[in-house]
Parts: sequence; structure tokens; C-alpha cells
Amino acid sequence: MLKKLVMTAVALSMSASLYAGINFDNPKTNDLKEGLSDIADLVPAPAVPSPDMKAAEKEWTIMVYINGKNNLEEFALKDVNEMEMIGSSDKVNVVVEIGRIAGHDSSDGDWKTSRRYLVQKDSNTRKITSPMIRDLGKVDMGDFRHVIGFGNWAKAMYPAKKYMFIMWNHGSGWEKSRVLDIHKGISYDDEFRSHVTTPQLGLALKGIGGVNVYGSDACLMQMPEVDYELMANAEYIVGSEETEPGDGYTYNTFLAPIVKNPAMTPEQLGKAAVDAYANHYQAIKEGSTQSLIKTSALPGYLAAVNDFVAAAMASGEKALVKTAISDAQAFAIADNKDLWHFLQLYAAGSKNAGVKAKAGALQNYLLKELVLHNRVTTSEYTNAKGLSVYMPGYGLDPAYNSLAWAEASQWDEFINWYTADK
Repeated sequence: MLKKLVMTAVALSMSASLYAGINFDNPKTNDLKEGLSDIADLVPAPAVPSPDMKAAEKEWTIMVYINGKNNLEEFALKDVNEMEMIGSSDKVNVVVEIGRIAGHDSSDGDWKTSRRYLVQKDSNTRKITSPMIRDLGKVDMGDFRHVIGFGNWAKAMYPAKKYMFIMWNHGSGWEKSRVLDIHKGISYDDEFRSHVTTPQLGLALKGIGGVNVYGSDACLMQMPEVDYELMANAEYIVGSEETEPGDGYTYNTFLAPIVKNPAMTPEQLGKAAVDAYANHYQAIKEGSTQSLIKTSALPGYLAAVNDFVAAAMASGEKALVKTAISDAQAFAIADNKDLWHFLQLYAAGSKNAGVKAKAGALQNYLLKELVLHNRVTTSEYTNAKGLSVYMPGYGLDPAYNSLAWAEASQWDEFINWYTADK
């Protein structure tokens, strides 16, 4: 997330010098296609709380998984304090797990464990005063099974008609660093040298039984390579094509309209998340992107993508494709390009009627069906229309084939085609 420190290079790696030689790919799940067959034993469902412990069902429970066990620790504390500016209400639960680590921030008691809170309103912006529900000690917040444990616990203790789950941390969409040989994902735990990979993020949402809205308070996550892993277990996805600026989500302005109007539908809440984020950065004139997609539109998007790929490959216009990729709206990871803008540039230069038709159909589908709300806050992102996609200028990284998107779509074949020498 959260370009909260100077993070131009963070999008590509957490730090090459710090992590050289470390394998962040979680060895605990070597074959993700086995799904959740072993999760029941590894992450047992929480015991059903007794009636005097379990909260009454509310309209919304918003679960925020804040892995501050890295150089974002001070901002983890700041964001919980922003949540406390609004707090939970008689209709909305705000439930947090926050982890800390030695070496980055010593404020607010300098505790170094992971704690769970039911966020309550207060006026102290420098200290977390919400009741601590549980101190978990030192836990691996980069283990997707722990994410499942938090989600199941929050749902059992704080039931609601609708749920949102937010992952807070560094993020990098899908990327395989050619230097470090690591799958990039989200939720980096420096203490355990672990993180949640993109496929594991999908398993985590499946393990908690799905949510109405999923949000990445993290950089570079709004792309089909990520969204396709989540589509079966989230109705709506909020995320950013680009790195997130300094404050990440501003939780007070995000939560205030939900508490005021807890009857919000999932789509309305997703749009509120985009607007709260964009309004903040627009006011301070800082560049940002944020969008909301509807996952039920992803199958239609897949079909439109495959139709476009077939037309493009039949055209033989490799040089034009490469030029359009080079000129398309780019982000902090150089291989991430805005799909709509690439299509616009390619179709404009193509002499092939099939390419023009299929590119236009895909553009229309993106704007009218898949991306429900998109906000950018400065002119540098005018051509960011809500969804980036992996478009390397070199050959396809073989690790890409581990993604559900690569298995379902023809996008990997498209990359192999335009990067081939002949």
C-alpha cells in the first residue's frame, strides 16, 4: 500500500538488498489447486460464541486485516485511529486485527504482537482506546490460513447481513520478480518472512465463506490476474491500478457515510469506498486511482478478451501491438498497463476491421458492465479507466500460468504471440 514511504521501487520489490535469497512463496501450500481440502484441519472453525458473548446481527461487518509487521507499522496505528474517529455503531461493526513488529515504531505502548479489536469511537488520535478482544501473541500474518482464522472469528463474533473484507499492507498485484524469484501478492510479514500470494488470497476469501465487498488497501491490485482469483467469493472488488499514495484509505471519511446509512447495498458501499479515497486525494491534489468492479461481469469480460485476442493474433500486427503497449497508460510496475487505453491505441492504428470491432466491444464492456465506478485524481492518470493488465515487453514469465486468469483466458497465448521473435 500505501506509498507511505518513498515506494517507487517497492512496487517491484520490497527491497532487493533486504530480501535477496529469501523465498517468499509460501511453502505451506505448494499445490494451490488442491484448494481447501486441508484447511479445515489447519484452520478450525471458531467455536460458536455463547449468547452472552456473540453480538447481535447488524447490517454490516467491516473486517480489516492490518499487517503492520513491516515498514508500514506507524501507518497501521494511524489508520486504526482514523477508524476510531467514527467507530462501530448499532448497525455497523468495524473489526480489526493489527500486527506490529520491532524496529519501526515505538508509540502507543510499543507492543509487538497481533491484536483484535472491536473499533469504538473516541477522540484520541494518537492512541488506540478500543477494547482489545484478543491478544494473539506473535503470529504469521503472511499466512493465508491466519487470514481465514481472522475472517471466521469476525463473522462468528460479529454477525451481519453483509460483509466487507479489507486487506491492508504492501501490495503488487501479480508480479514475479525476475531478480528475487518470488510471487508478489499482499500482506508481507517481515518477522516470518512470508506473504499471501495471489492464488492464496482467493483461497482466503473462500475459506471465510466469501464476502459482499472485498477491498485492497494496497498498491497495484486492480487487475484481472487478481480479480479472477477472487470472483467466486466476492460480489464487488475495490482496488487501485496504481500505487496508493501516502494515506492509503482515509478510514474516517470512508466509514462515516456507512454508519450514517447502514442500509447501503454492497454496490453502494463499494462506490462510497472509491469516492472517499478519491475525494481525499483530489482535495490535496495528489495522483491516485481507485475503481470498483462487479465480479459477476468477469465471465463476459473473459469472453470479450478471448474474442479480441483471436482477432489480434489473426491480424499479424505484432509491431503495432508492441507500440500500443509501449504508449499505453503505465503504472509503477512497468508491465502493468491500462487495458482500455491499450485497446484504444491499438484499434486506432489497426487496419483490420475485426481488430477494431473486437477492441471496441471489449472497451464498451469494460466501461459499461465490469467497471462500475472509476476515479482518478490528477491528469497523469486520465487514461486509467479502472483495470490494468499484465503486458510484458519481454517473454511471458512461466509463473503466470499458475493463475486462474491464465488458465481460463487466452491472454497468456496473446503475450507469447506478440513477444515471439517471428
